[in-house]
Amino acid sequence: MNKTLTFAAIALTCIASAANAQAVRTERNMSLELANQIAASAVATCATNGYAVSATVVDRAGGVRAVQRADNAGPHTLDASRAKAFTSASAKNATLAIMEISQKNPGAANLVNIPGYLLLGGGVPVKVGNEVIGAVGVGGAPAGNLDEVCALAALDHVKDLLK
Repeated sequence: MNKTLTFAAIALTCIASAANAQAVRTERNMSLELANQIAASAVATCATNGYAVSATVVDRAGGVRAVQRADNAGPHTLDASRAKAFTSASAKNATLAIMEISQKNPGAANLVNIPGYLLLGGGVPVKVGNEVIGAVGVGGAPAGNLDEVCALAALDHVKDLLK
């Protein structure tokens, strides 16, 4: 009986320790400085290509961290860039890839109905290793694939900070 009680006490202690270990998590997130650098770089890259765009950077939970709107960028570009960034952070994938998946796979066609999602190219996750810490969304170039080029260039610009 004494061994049974000891075993039970040890088991309960292990279960309680495991529960406490999972109760609090440590996650990486991006700083305001990093978010501003990504947004500014995306807008600057598109400007060198002749596109007036907006860029929004969100954190891992989809909360806006930084926004930049180029001179002469259309008013719709603000909402488009935010929605693309939110979609990318939420799905942990590039919005161009998500759009293509939804077009080719009937089972994914309803992705367009998720509130806040915008399935157009231009949203790209921001990663540290394999961990998504946020996303950047760009809107305003003549096509989503061109928005994505600017987003990817912005991430390339800060790649040394994403380690």
